[in-house]
Amino acid sequence: MKKQNIPEEIFSLITEEEINIFQEVQIKIKELNNKTNLTRLIDGDDYWVSQVFDSIWPFKAFPDINFDNKKFLDIGSGCGFPGLAYSITHPNSEIYLIDSSKKKTDAIKTLIKKINFKNNIYVINDRIENLAHRSSMRNNFNIATTRAVSNPSTVSEYILPMLKKDGFGFLYCGKWTDEDSKNLDKTLEILEGKVIEKKKILLPRNKGNRNIILIQPKRFCSEIYPRKVGKPEKNPL
Repeated sequence: MKKQNIPEEIFSLITEEEINIFQEVQIKIKELNNKTNLTRLIDGDDYWVSQVFDSIWPFKAFPDINFDNKKFLDIGSGCGFPGLAYSITHPNSEIYLIDSSKKKTDAIKTLIKKINFKNNIYVINDRIENLAHRSSMRNNFNIATTRAVSNPSTVSEYILPMLKKDGFGFLYCGKWTDEDSKNLDKTLEILEGKVIEKKKILLPRNKGNRNIILIQPKRFCSEIYPRKVGKPEKNPL
């Protein structure tokens, strides 16, 4: 497959085989975009930096933690990132992609059928506020992510009820201030969670700053969380 103008930093994170799969995904998303508005980040650096690199670098940034062979949840998956990116680089993991848009989940299902992913991948059209109160889903994941979904307080309320006690939640953030840290600490105190570590990088090709906040349960949070649909977004803890 013809190689594009891929940033050099990508080659330090993933293999040639993985790059080929990402190119296949890019082609299929472009095709699906003609019918369903999945994403505008699909060409050049928008795809290779803002989608691919941004999705996978956090899983290389914590070398003391093993992220292989895990049960992975992507909340508000949209066009499939970071969930599909993680699945390509961690082929032994079980993947759950959640989105409230049926058009998007239908498109992702079509994409998955056309590409030879090695994982078991499950695509669910529902709200996380509903799924989190199902016994088959709650406290059942090793890793949970959200990206471009909402503010850190809101997404923490989505993530923490889904994690096992030793699970990890990834908060993808652009700017990060002392005020953001204070607000997140207050939220995590209510949700019985804690910050494990923070990482910050400058994305390649001047695509801006990216902060990753790694969180974990201290103990299982109250069963009232997450609150009913819309509440975490309208009234963050």
